[in-house]
Amino acid sequence: MRKQMFGWIAAGLAILLLGLSHVSRAVGPDEKLWDQLVSKGVAYLRSTQAADGSWSKERSLGISGVVMTALLRTGKLPDNDVTIVRGLRFLESLVNPREGHIAGENPRDQLKNYVTSVNVMAFAEANKDGRYNKIVQDGARYLKMLQWDEGEEILRQDNRYGGAGYDSKSRPDLSNTQFFIDALKAAGVPSSDPAYQKAIIFVSRCQNLKSEFNDQPWAGKINDGGFIYTCAGDPESKAGDDLRSYGSMTYAGVKSLIYAGVSKDDKRVQAAWEWIRRNYTVERNPGFPPGRDQLGLYYYYHTMAKCLDALGVDYVEDAQGQKHDWRKDITEALAKRQRPDGSWVNPADRWMEGDANLVTAYALLALSYCKPKK
Repeated sequence: MRKQMFGWIAAGLAILLLGLSHVSRAVGPDEKLWDQLVSKGVAYLRSTQAADGSWSKERSLGISGVVMTALLRTGKLPDNDVTIVRGLRFLESLVNPREGHIAGENPRDQLKNYVTSVNVMAFAEANKDGRYNKIVQDGARYLKMLQWDEGEEILRQDNRYGGAGYDSKSRPDLSNTQFFIDALKAAGVPSSDPAYQKAIIFVSRCQNLKSEFNDQPWAGKINDGGFIYTCAGDPESKAGDDLRSYGSMTYAGVKSLIYAGVSKDDKRVQAAWEWIRRNYTVERNPGFPPGRDQLGLYYYYHTMAKCLDALGVDYVEDAQGQKHDWRKDITEALAKRQRPDGSWVNPADRWMEGDANLVTAYALLALSYCKPKK
């Protein structure tokens, strides 16, 4: 136990010190390369916007929110650009004042949390002058009603408690919960809010770590500090039936804990950081078996970049002691994968990553956290 404690302390010091190391070196990718990738990606999305301001709405109303957040975060387009104006107008048409969500007039129940979450983030990104305050705050209020808690007669001992699913009736999972937490943070909800504290319980139960924070019977089976897709009901890992940890959910879990106010020194964050060090890569979604490790790759890039930005580190030192400039690594990995028309798409078409609009938005979101540091 003492040895494990020393390991966590050492890992905590590593997180704090890595951001201070290599101060004499430029951090991040080549500025010209970054700018070229972003400019081409933005141009592609401008060319694929529908007349009503949407993108791929036939697949999901949430894609337009992801695209708009990406375009706004790049800073490439002025507020009065026709793409931005039309896109925001479309998102405004999805505001449902009667129910409080941002998912359209008669959405399928299973889209209300995800679509509202991504649209809250888009409006928050565009809310420079306060014009979207009401939409953002109403959206955050609605999302909190969807959380699995006492409102659904779910008590803390239930392994669904604190999580968020596609709606208030579908099983909660870590992917939907991370979007839920991201949206609350974007809306300015303070980390002391009970919604975060409940979410921490669910997120902690999705971690392969036996501790006072995870009372699930399977928690110590693998015990490697990584995260799985859901602890709710029958626990599930999208990477395999053995509840193995995998990259996109591990970064989602760490980011969610940080956004909810958990300290970087906490044993959950430290254990996950060690998993990240052992599995650092930008070539695949680690944890998935060979042949399936390209699944969700662009979701992985985006979540990885956002998580490492939240941790405040410039480098990741892997288990072999090699230091990685993660901003540079992600940018160069995306440079290899960008198509001539400026888009990105995942040939492993799972979780809608065959949709070039969604995947290009994921790539631009990842790049927004990889911007060269001057």
